[in-house]
Amino acid sequence: MIRTALPEDIPQLHAMIRELAEYERALEEARATPEQLREALFGEQPAAFAHIAEDGEGNVVGFALWFLNFSTWRGVHGIYLEDLYVRPAARGGGYGKALLTELARLCVKRGYERLEWSVLTWNAPSIAFYESLGARPQDAWTVYRLTGEALKALGA
Repeated sequence: MIRTALPEDIPQLHAMIRELAEYERALEEARATPEQLREALFGEQPAAFAHIAEDGEGNVVGFALWFLNFSTWRGVHGIYLEDLYVRPAARGGGYGKALLTELARLCVKRGYERLEWSVLTWNAPSIAFYESLGARPQDAWTVYRLTGEALKALGA
C-alpha cells in the first residue's frame, strides 16, 4: 500500500533516510533531524512531500520524498524525487515501482511533464530498475553542487 506520509511517520522516515545514507556510503552527511523533517513536510509552508510504502501487515517498508521543480522551457512544474528507498528485506516486492507509479500518477493528474531524480553511477541495481520502467539517463547534463565553505564564500 502506498499512502501520503503523516506526521507520525517522522521517526520511520528519519530512520530510513539514515539507512539510505549508509547504503550510499555517506552516513556522515545525513545530518537532518526529525524536527527538520517535520517542519519541511508538515510545517506552515511545506517544502517537500513524502509517500510511504507499507506491507500487508502495516509495516513501513519504504518511502519516496520529493518536491516540485519547474521547467522554464515547458512552463509547468515537475516532481524531483530526492530519495526513493525500500528496506532490504522488502526489495523485490514491488514497493519501489509502486512509489514511482504513484509519483507518475500525480504528474499526469496535475499536468506535470517531468519526474526526475539522480542515481549514483555505481548503483547498478537501481539503474537497471529505473531503465526497466522506461527512465533514461540525462547524459548531456552534469550536476553541480555548491556547499560548505564555497557556498559561504559566494554568499558572503
